[in-house]
Order: sequence, then structure tokens, then C-alpha cells
Amino acid sequence: MGTNALGATAAPAWIRMRMVLGYDGAAYSGWARQPNVLGVQQLVEEALEMLVRRRVRVVVAGRTDAGVHARHQVVHFDLTDDEYAGLPRKAPLAPGPALVRRINGILGRQEGAVWVHEAERAPEGFDARFSALARRYSYRIADGQQRWDPLTRHLTAWHREELDVEAMNREAQSVLGRHDFLSYCKPRPHATTIRTLQEFSFTRGADGLVLAHLKADAFCHNMVRALIGAAMMVGDGREQPGFLAQRLGQMVRDSKTKLSHPRALVLEEVYYPEAGELAERALRTRALRTDDEADTARSEG
Repeated sequence: MGTNALGATAAPAWIRMRMVLGYDGAAYSGWARQPNVLGVQQLVEEALEMLVRRRVRVVVAGRTDAGVHARHQVVHFDLTDDEYAGLPRKAPLAPGPALVRRINGILGRQEGAVWVHEAERAPEGFDARFSALARRYSYRIADGQQRWDPLTRHLTAWHREELDVEAMNREAQSVLGRHDFLSYCKPRPHATTIRTLQEFSFTRGADGLVLAHLKADAFCHNMVRALIGAAMMVGDGREQPGFLAQRLGQMVRDSKTKLSHPRALVLEEVYYPEAGELAERALRTRALRTDDEADTARSEG
């Protein structure tokens, strides 16, 4: 931090960092900081604070619920020029790789439940949340007790009845597109539940397990687990075909909204545009969210 021509203290120049990390969500109460429980955000921010000796705010691509895992979560945060230049200390490393080494040295004390894969200076205009084009999740189901394996239980949902994968796929196809997913979301104050579901499918792998795949521009709170839970109710015969589309149109969250277990859900990947389009994408996403929230407020008024 220096002084300007008038002798006043000049504001520091900020460098935005992009960081990719994974975590075992079973150890935490979701991503977000919360009172009296440990979230992944708190752990990451405290590790950064140890490195740069001040509180660092981290912005995440998509907040995950308690128990939900992430393979490639993306965050951003800002450092001063001096903090960025000081990351390697005396190591012969660039600042990004040095940050990875040092922060994993801190996070590794938590038995590796959170691990940073990469860190780098972000391209101009990058915003981990608003620059994102889409998020992709996976979900593993062992349907039928003959497929239950205690050694993979922390990553797999156990379901007693065998599931009809074809029926579940027909249901999944019926809710693709841009809709108000209120029936499948836990609304947050002043937030929209309008989303674009780009991909939703189920496949049975060679191991006999059912793997769900979902991709959307963004997911609201509980949306993935509610969609999978509804599809499973058709897949095991508890509900009739057409249930997912019917629920979507009803625009109501009630006792028929069933959430699948969080332990089988993994945030696999976050997608971004080319570097030159990041800032424009962030502006468009903010504007779209604002428009959606205004439309929702008008429809509820």
C-alpha cells in the first residue's frame, strides 16, 4: 500500500485468484459459513487467513448442502499485489502452485477432507458464481439389497426396491428446459427458483448401480435431491408416470416433496466460457437473476 501525489494512502491493487478444490461433504454442514457448525467455506477462509494474515472472503460457484460432496468446486477471492507476490516465500514456485502447496499443508491437518487441486490468477472479469455457464452433478444409487456395499456407502444411496431406469428417464426428460422449479426447491428469501435444466438422465452401469446425471445453469437449494427423489418414486412404483411434470406445474412444496439422501450427491464440474467472455457472462447472469426475481415478486403480489 503506497501514497498518491497528495500524500493520501492509496487503495491496494487487487488480484483475483481462481481456485479449484474437492471435498468429502460428509465431514461438514454444507459449504456456507454457519453459526455453531463447520462449513467448508469456513475451513478454506481460515486457511487463507493463516497464509496472508487477514480475513479473506471466498465466493463459490455453487453452495452445496450438508453431506454433499464436490470433486471440482470453483471459488474466487482477491489478494493484494504484495500478498500475491509473497505466496512463494522463498520456494522456486509461481504464486499459484505455491498457494496450492501451502494451503494443502494447512488443510491436510483435517485428514484430507478438503483438497485444493489448482490455483491461478484469474482472467479479467472472472466471477466464480456469476461467470459460470453451468454446473454438473452426479448421484449413485444401489437399488436392491444385493447391490449394497458397506465400503462405498459414504458415496452411494441405498434403496430397497429395484428401480425402472427407463421410466425414470422419461420423467427426467419431461422437466428439461427453463421453468420455475419451486416444487423442487427450498426457496431462499429474495431469490428466484427459475432455472434452466439442461441435462437430466439415469443409466445403469456395469457394476449394476444407477447413476444420475444433472446439468443446469444453476441449481437452487435442494433442487437436485428433490428431482432425484421424485424420479425414484416413479422408478419404484410409488407414483404414476407423469409425476415430475405434474409436480412442476403445481408450483407447490409440500409433503410430496421428497429429498434423496445427500451422501450420494457430488458436484462434478463447473463450466465457464472463454476468457474474453467471462465479464459479459457475469453481467448477463446478474441481470437474468434480477429479472427472474422481479418476475417472481410480481407473480406473488
